[in-house]
Amino acid sequence: MNTSPVTLFVGPTIWGMDATSWADTGVTLRPPARRGDIDALLPGEPGILAIADGTFHSYPAVGHAEIRTALEKGWQIWGLCSMGAIRAAEMHTLGMRGFGEVFEAYAGDPDLDDDEVALMHSSEPPFRPMSEPMLHIRRFLADLASRHLLTREQEATIVDGLKQRWYADRTMGALKNTLTHRGGLPVPVVQAEMANFDAFRTKQHDLLRFLKEQPWQPTAS
Repeated sequence: MNTSPVTLFVGPTIWGMDATSWADTGVTLRPPARRGDIDALLPGEPGILAIADGTFHSYPAVGHAEIRTALEKGWQIWGLCSMGAIRAAEMHTLGMRGFGEVFEAYAGDPDLDDDEVALMHSSEPPFRPMSEPMLHIRRFLADLASRHLLTREQEATIVDGLKQRWYADRTMGALKNTLTHRGGLPVPVVQAEMANFDAFRTKQHDLLRFLKEQPWQPTAS
């Protein structure tokens, strides 16, 4: 299969994924995007970039100006999953391309907080996640409420409590404790439900679909 090369800035979103997900896709992996990373590529010939993950607080975030300059120079830039989805929602009118459910959420709600996708992770590869994005937690709790394991009032209380925490404190352990103490769920039930948490990791789902569908290819619909 002929592929167009693409540079993908990614970190914790790809943690735990099988390398076959990006093998033979023409994708080169780079760490989460930070301020200046795109500027550093601009002297080269225009190509294809995809931003999934980016720094939030440890380093200045990838800048709007450098993305705009790259677009003006003919680079094709995609945003998805996390920081990339935020930037794509902010800059799609300038030609940045968005992909996936997280991008659609930000594009559809300009007031959606950046911290909905933020998480703490190790600073070096493989960028192991240490907390869970609020976006994933919301979808997990909504599912519990839809199956009457939580009331809608309990769901709202738990969401509000976790939302008020620093994003790094939104861990699976904290979620488990909250479900047992505020949700009143038995520990075995909580453990069984949390064993299926991967189903609500939208950022990973978007990345897998991006790598599978390869929308950057000229023949992609």
